[in-house]
Amino acid sequence: MAVVMEGTDERTLHPISTAELERRWNATRVLMREAGLDALIAQSINNQSGCGYFRWFTDNPNISNNPMTVVFPRDGLMTVFQQGPWGKERKFDGKSIPNRGVGKRVFSPSYPAIQYTGGYDAEIMAREILKEGHKTVGMVCPATWYCSFGEKLKELLKDVKFVDFTDSIDSLKSVKSPEEMEMVRRTCAMQDEVMKRVAQFIKPGMRDFEVYAFAQYQGQLLGSEAGLFLGSSSTPPEPAAFKQRWQMGRMIRKGDAFMLLIENSGPGGYYTELARPFFFGKAPKELTDQFDLIKEAQQNTVKKLKPGASFPDIWHAHNAFMTSNGKPEEERLYCHGQGYDLVERPLLRHDETRMKVGANMYFACHPEIATEKEFMTICDNFLVNADGSQERLHKFPQKYIEV
Repeated sequence: MAVVMEGTDERTLHPISTAELERRWNATRVLMREAGLDALIAQSINNQSGCGYFRWFTDNPNISNNPMTVVFPRDGLMTVFQQGPWGKERKFDGKSIPNRGVGKRVFSPSYPAIQYTGGYDAEIMAREILKEGHKTVGMVCPATWYCSFGEKLKELLKDVKFVDFTDSIDSLKSVKSPEEMEMVRRTCAMQDEVMKRVAQFIKPGMRDFEVYAFAQYQGQLLGSEAGLFLGSSSTPPEPAAFKQRWQMGRMIRKGDAFMLLIENSGPGGYYTELARPFFFGKAPKELTDQFDLIKEAQQNTVKKLKPGASFPDIWHAHNAFMTSNGKPEEERLYCHGQGYDLVERPLLRHDETRMKVGANMYFACHPEIATEKEFMTICDNFLVNADGSQERLHKFPQKYIEV
């Protein structure tokens, strides 16, 4: 159900509260004052990866692949830069959805696929930064900026000092408030229901893409905003590995295995993940044994997610567990934070050395066995509590689904 808030109308779905936005803005400005920053810049290119910083400040998703950029000042209202008519701008009082905290929106017709427009956004932003007199500007995750924008901005602002402020924002964004965790729980509940409905719908004779189309549709009905659905069917011993939409033409047969990974965002735009294996008939012991092992691997990691714990230490412990059970070491990202982005810091990996596990962080944990002859995984989300315990946020049974 849509939540209608003061200052908006019934068109606005699932806005975060103004109090939550103010919490973020106030915490950010404390850090900015300590660092001597006049303003921050965050840019969004899409609604799945990299949009999180922009939305964290504005509560505005970016539903296209056109850039949306925000200048967040140490004092005063934000300025948003987005695709639109040449040289136009609109002013706001910062009080009403979707412009809470926003004083101005400035437009330019720029597109990442059109090379010669690559500097347009930078030109109008440089003009605004100079007008406001900002001397020291923090970059928020410049890895999400498109290259020509960043290059042109620095060229035009040679006298402005740029500082990478990403770690400081990550330290705030990775720890979720009670209101954010309520959104996350709603996403998990949505995915639990989607998995339940898929289990009642799926049958031999369908093609893989029909299952994923059904899952996506059910998610949308339950409040999902965006996301991915991965997996495939196969006849054992061929592994049912993750495939993308363009590889989902295979027809499901009796006796097949099937893997479903749901990676969609829920009401309010928060991401979680849920994955389960299916079998059309009685699952062979070889596959259920693999599932039991990977479920144990997941729990072996989760129980180590305690405030203050080291991510590299947990990573190495996981690899030791896998090799002790005759399986390959991990070579990818198997556990990570989430939020407005599908993958968000902190990462449970050997190179996540500047952050440690913290209370009120939540993680997607999806260890897997992946070889030429085997594929098995499970995925759920877990919340780290201040007392060192962990809560599984998904409620769907952790079992092999036999259809």
